[in-house]
Amino acid sequence: MTDKKIRAIVVDDHPLYRDGVVRTLEDSGLFDVVGTGENCSSAIQMAKELKPDVALLDISMPGNGLVALEKIMAAEHDTKVTMLTVSENDDDVLKALNKGASGYVLKGVGGRELVDILASVANGGSYVSPALAARVMVAMQDVDKNAQRSGVASLTKREEQVLRLVSKGNSNKEIGRELDLQEKTVKHHMTSILSKLNVRNRVEAAVLAKDLWS
Repeated sequence: MTDKKIRAIVVDDHPLYRDGVVRTLEDSGLFDVVGTGENCSSAIQMAKELKPDVALLDISMPGNGLVALEKIMAAEHDTKVTMLTVSENDDDVLKALNKGASGYVLKGVGGRELVDILASVANGGSYVSPALAARVMVAMQDVDKNAQRSGVASLTKREEQVLRLVSKGNSNKEIGRELDLQEKTVKHHMTSILSKLNVRNRVEAAVLAKDLWS
């Protein structure tokens, strides 16, 4: 193989479901699941010791998946976190995104789709289940729509190209390939885009772009 596998941890307190997710990820050939757990403390410990590329966390695990998310993000060891949950609660979604989650996936997702989502997240992408994306947009309505449009209008041509690809779910690596840019250059553009749009994260930027350009 030319590309190394994506190192992942899976934390869920339902063993049968957790084992199925692990099998799905490993059977794809893209992932090496380096650790599994069932609660908040195990998630934090594994993230610290194993430094995986991706952590897949159940939001309702004992000890609270959002607490685990916050601790993992605070440690700054570049692990991308995706929440895999049955919760469609608006508050849970927004808290997860605000605390730094790169993905919010409902447990009804298919195995192939989950593999694709996590592979994208590992490469700098983001994902919110389509059923929840509209709610994220509604929650952002406290930001003046005219200000949002002004922010989009202030984007450079290159930033707009990057944002349009972000809105399609492309990762930084995929955007770099598409636009012939270094991945670090894409990250620099993303920082500028978030500032100009007055949004807190990549997911909100993607949702906003879809809303304004749809």
